[in-house]
Amino acid sequence: MNRIKRISTELLEKYPNKFGLEFDANKKALNEVAVVKSKVLRNELAGYITSYLRKQAAQEKASSAMAEEEEESLEESDQETPSASAAAEE
Repeated sequence: MNRIKRISTELLEKYPNKFGLEFDANKKALNEVAVVKSKVLRNELAGYITSYLRKQAAQEKASSAMAEEEEESLEESDQETPSASAAAEE
C-alpha cells in the first residue's frame, strides 16, 4: 500500500467524523488533526480521502436502492401468490 493510502486510512480510522465529501473541508480537517508540512502531500491526502468517501457513499446508495427493489419485488410476489393459490384451491 502506498503512503497516501496508508496515511489516509489511518486518519480515517482515528478521526472518522472529521472528514466528509468536500475536498476543501477535508484539507482544513487535515490541518486540525495532523501536521502536514507539504502542501502537495496535504492535497493528495485530502483528495484521496474525498474520493474514498464519495465512492463509499455511492456504494451505500446503490446497495440501499437494490435492497428497496428487492423488497418491492417480494411484496409484489406476495400479493400475487394468494390469488394464485386461491384459484388453485377451487
